[in-house]
Amino acid sequence: MYKKLLLAADGSEHSIRAAKEAKKLVSPNEGTIDIVYVVSGSSSKQDVLRFPSKEEIELARKGKVKAIESQFEETSIPYKVHILRGEPGPTIVEFANEGEYDCLVVGSRGLNQLQTMVLGSVSHKIAKRVECPVLIVK
Repeated sequence: MYKKLLLAADGSEHSIRAAKEAKKLVSPNEGTIDIVYVVSGSSSKQDVLRFPSKEEIELARKGKVKAIESQFEETSIPYKVHILRGEPGPTIVEFANEGEYDCLVVGSRGLNQLQTMVLGSVSHKIAKRVECPVLIVK
């Protein structure tokens, strides 16, 4: 069992499955989970055009990880949600390496299928550059 686990989430089905696996890896009374969601530049621009206020933008972003967060509300595993800004791959890697996590859990695919086909997946970038063990969940 891990004591300090990082879960990279984007609200996709793969990240919801990754959350289910992350719960299995942490002892309820001994470990913690940090959930990280990254807002990219392009999604930030879309949010500004779609929502009229900063409050609504923040609610929409928190809504992306609500299904994942609710899984941990049902357990006694302490968790914290971090909403970061930047390109997902490098931002998650930097956060993970600075946080000295025991393990990082990420879904194999996210919401951006075009980026996965053209540039390579975020999970692949994370696995190559993060310093802790990585579990990629299909």
